[in-house]
Amino acid sequence: MTDTDPVLRALAHPLRLRMLTLMWPGPMSAAELSRELDISHALASRHLRNLDAVGLVELAEERTRRGGRERRYRTVHGSPLSDRHDGAQLLGATLAHTLKERAVRRDPGGRGVTVDAELWVEPEVWDAARQKLADIARELHDAARLPRSPGTMPVGMTLMAFPMREASPAGIPGEPSRPSGPTTHPVQESTES
Repeated sequence: MTDTDPVLRALAHPLRLRMLTLMWPGPMSAAELSRELDISHALASRHLRNLDAVGLVELAEERTRRGGRERRYRTVHGSPLSDRHDGAQLLGATLAHTLKERAVRRDPGGRGVTVDAELWVEPEVWDAARQKLADIARELHDAARLPRSPGTMPVGMTLMAFPMREASPAGIPGEPSRPSGPTTHPVQESTES
C-alpha cells in the first residue's frame, strides 16, 4: 500500500503532519519550521521537499534574507486525511503517535473535550454528526494563526471518526456479529489532564 501511494507515505510521518498543521494558517520556511519543531534545518528541508513533491504544500513566496533566498511554503488547503480509506490503519497509528505527544503538553488548568466511542446509529444521524465535526474542524483551521502569534494559545485536536464494518464474533471468521448495545465512553469536558 505505502509503496504505491506517495501521498499516504508523506502523511504517515508524525513530523510531516505537524508541519502541515503549522503551515496551515500561513507560509513558513524550513528555517522557521526547524526552530518551531526543534529539529535540524536539514531535516526540516527534507520533510518539506517530501511534502512539496506530493502536492501537500505549495510555494507561497520567495524572498531575500541575509543575502540568500528563503522559500516559504504553505499547506494546500483541503482534507486529504478524510478520504484516505486505504491507509486508515497507518494514519490511525500516526495520529495516535501525535496525540500522545500533544497529551504530554496538555495545560493542566485548561478545559478540554475527550471522547472515545463505538456507537450504533442511523445513517442520517451519522451524516449529520460527520458534517458537524467537519464544520468544527474547518472553524478551528480557519481561525488558526502562525505559531506563537500574539494573543493566541496552542490547541491540540486529533479526530478520526468513521463508519465501521461489523466485527465478527470471536472464532467465527466472516460471521456478522450481533450488536449487544453501544460501547461508549461519554464526552468528557474537564480541566483535568
